[in-house]
Amino acid sequence: MKQETTVQSAPVAGATQSGSMGALAFQIFCAVIFLGMIGMVFANAMLRYCFNSGYPPSEEWARFLFMYITFFGAIEAFYHKKHIAVDMVIELLHGVSKKTVMILAHILTIAALAVLLQGGIVQTVQALDSYAVATHINMSIIYVTLPIMAAAAILMQLRDLWKLVHTPSSEFRKAEKDPGHIAAEVLAESGHGADNQPQARQ
Repeated sequence: MKQETTVQSAPVAGATQSGSMGALAFQIFCAVIFLGMIGMVFANAMLRYCFNSGYPPSEEWARFLFMYITFFGAIEAFYHKKHIAVDMVIELLHGVSKKTVMILAHILTIAALAVLLQGGIVQTVQALDSYAVATHINMSIIYVTLPIMAAAAILMQLRDLWKLVHTPSSEFRKAEKDPGHIAAEVLAESGHGADNQPQARQ
């Protein structure tokens, strides 16, 4: 999804540095979870094929780490606006209509995330007395990732909604493609793109 131009003030140096350090720490946290999941699966596979034995809790550990990387990775996607979004309609609009549609989309997103937040809290509370079979971990520690993700995403959506509301409608312009980019797409679809350039020279 393309990000519209907004009027922003210059960030404070200290705030920018602390924000970058926090983002780096969060990325390291996600990387450790991802590597731990891969390591668990790989180690268990090696034990089974090489030593004809395995570590049964590793399957649960890998599954739980997968849930963690899914929801915390979603927070990363929301922060950097890398989540999947359909913007075909928005790209055709401009001015007040584009601003209105984007504000409506943010409100609907916040409503959906609020449902996830409420459901995640209920699920976490219900799992306070539940424990995993192999690892004996309290399941509320696993299910709490959903409300954490929903709460973080809601805060980021509210921040973006605040910026949208206070951005002049004149800043929302219709997306225009570069003619060179359009020509490259046409050539690629017709099979006469860069891959066939050496043959054309011959």
